[in-house]
Amino acid sequence: MPRSKNSVAAKARRKNILKQAKGFYGKRKNVYTVAKNIVEKGMTYSYVGRKLKKREYRQLWIARINAGVRAEGITYSVFMDKLNKAGIEINRKVLADMAMNEPETFKALVASVK
Repeated sequence: MPRSKNSVAAKARRKNILKQAKGFYGKRKNVYTVAKNIVEKGMTYSYVGRKLKKREYRQLWIARINAGVRAEGITYSVFMDKLNKAGIEINRKVLADMAMNEPETFKALVASVK
C-alpha cells in the first residue's frame, strides 16, 4: 500500500498562512517559514491591540471632554461628578463627540449642571 503524505491539507495550510501574510515586505510575504513566524507574531499583536484600543479611545474621549469643560471654567472630574449627581447618564464617547462637533449643545449641558 502506498504511503499517504496528505499533501492537499499541507498545501492548504501553507496557502492560508501566505494569504494572511499578503502585503508584508520581502521574504515575509512569500517564504512560508518566515511568513509563519511573522503572522503568528502579528496575531499576538492584534489581540493585544484590541485591548489597547479601548484604553486609547477612553483617554481620547476624556481629553476632549476636559478641553471642552475647561473652556467653560471647570475641570473634567468636577463636571463628571456634577453630571452623576444631576442623574444625567451620557457616556464619554457621546460627550466627547458633542464637545467636538456640537459646541453649543455641549455648552448648554455644562451650564445645566454648573
